[in-house]
Amino acid sequence: MSGARTIVSVLAALVLSAGVSAPALQAQAQAQGLIQALAPAQASTQTPAQAQAQAIIITNAEIHTISGEVIQGGTIVVEDGRITAVAPAGTAPPTPPNARTIDAGGRIVTPGFLESSTQLGIVAMGAEPGPADATVTNPRVTASFNVLDGFDPNAMAIPVTRIEGITRAIVRPNPGVSLIAGQGILVDLRTGDAVVERVHANPVGMFAVLGQGGSARAGGARGAATQQLREALQDARDHDQNRSAFEAGNRRDYAFSRLDLEAMALVLTGEIPLVVQVHRASDIRAALRMKEEFGIRLILFGALEGWMVADEIRDAGVPVVINPMLNLPGMESLGATLENAARLHEAGVTVALSSFDTDNARNLKQVAGNAVANGLPHDAALRAVTLTPAEIWGIEERFGSIEVGKEADLVIWSGDPFELDTRAEHVIIAGREIPLESRQIDLFNRYRTIGGPGGPGGPPR
Repeated sequence: MSGARTIVSVLAALVLSAGVSAPALQAQAQAQGLIQALAPAQASTQTPAQAQAQAIIITNAEIHTISGEVIQGGTIVVEDGRITAVAPAGTAPPTPPNARTIDAGGRIVTPGFLESSTQLGIVAMGAEPGPADATVTNPRVTASFNVLDGFDPNAMAIPVTRIEGITRAIVRPNPGVSLIAGQGILVDLRTGDAVVERVHANPVGMFAVLGQGGSARAGGARGAATQQLREALQDARDHDQNRSAFEAGNRRDYAFSRLDLEAMALVLTGEIPLVVQVHRASDIRAALRMKEEFGIRLILFGALEGWMVADEIRDAGVPVVINPMLNLPGMESLGATLENAARLHEAGVTVALSSFDTDNARNLKQVAGNAVANGLPHDAALRAVTLTPAEIWGIEERFGSIEVGKEADLVIWSGDPFELDTRAEHVIIAGREIPLESRQIDLFNRYRTIGGPGGPGGPPR
C-alpha cells in the first residue's frame, strides 16, 4: 500500500505544483459534477469533442461590454456563434427557439480574455524534452518561420488555460540564432475543431528582439542588432521593388533568404506589425526610430522601462504589451517597477497585459489584478485583457467586447474577475460553452479519495 500512497503523493504534488490549490480544483470539479476515482486520467479533454455552436440566452447579468456602459440585470443572446442581442433589464430581446438559458444571478459577464504572448500548443513543457516548435536554429529560416504548422490544438495546457476565462491567444515564436523569430498566429481555445478551423491563418505579427537579447544574436553589441534588423528591412524593400531583376540574377546578394525577404515585406506594406521585445529605455527609443525610418507598424513587448519614455511611446502611436508583475531589475531594466502599467496608462499609452507564459498563461487575471493593485484603474485593466489587445492585433471587429455581431466569447464569473478566489463558472467560445475540465482536475478526481500522507482524501504534505 505504501507504493500506492507514494504514487498518489507524486501525482497530487504534480497537480498542486501547477499552482492550483486542492480546494480550487475540488470546487471546479464539484461545480461540474465530475466523476471521482474511476475516471481514467486521459479524459474527454484530451479527445476533441464535436460540440456545435449553441443558441444561448444569458439573463440577469452584470454585463461589462467594455465598449460601453456596464449593464445591470441585462440579457445577452447568442446564436450561430455570434452575439445577436445585448439588452438592458426590463426589455425582452428576440430569442431563438430551443435556446439554452443561463441565469447569471447578477454575476459579472465579460468578454473572453485575450492572452497576447504565449506558446500554447507549440511548447509542451519548457523544462522537459518534448515538442518544442517555437524556435528555429536554421539561419536560412527566420522571418519566414510561422508557428502555424507546429501548433497542436490538443496540447494539455490549453484546457488548463481556457477554464480560467482565456478564450483567445497570440501564439508566438522564440528567437533562435537570429534576432528575427518569425511569425505569430491568433488561435482560439475551444474544444473539438481542426487546426484550420481554430487558427486564423494569416500571421498577426513579425516577432523580433532588440536590446540584450538582440545583441547576443548579432555579435555582442546593441548597435549590431539594430543594424541587422535594419538590413533585413532594407533588403526586403529592395527585393520587393526589384523581384524581376532578382529572379533574373541581376540584383545584389541579400543577407536573408528569398522566403525571409518575402515575409519581411508584409511588415513594410503594413499588413502585419513588427513586434519587438525590448526593455531598456534607450533600446525602446531605437525601436521607435526604426518605426519612423521605415514607416512600419510597431508593437513593443516587455518594455520594463517603458514608463521612463512613456511620452515618446505615446507620441509615436505605438502600443505596448507588458507583464506588470515583472519588476526585478536587471542590467537592461534597472528602472523596472510594479507601477509600469499604471504610469504608461496615465501617460496615454495603449497598454495590453500579458503573462508572457505558457504553462501559467492561465494566470492572466492575476496579472491584471496586480496591475490594479499598483494603480491601474480597474476598467482599464479589464480593457487591457479584452478589447485593447484585440485592437492592437487588428481583430477588434470580431472580438474583445460584448456587442451585437461579434463572435460570442463570453465568461460568467463567480465574482470580480481579478480576485484570486474568483473562478470562471461558464466559458463560451465562438458560441460554444466549453466544459470546465482539464488534466489537473481529472487527476485530482481520480486520486483524491485514495488518500495520502496528509490523510484520507487530503492532499499530500
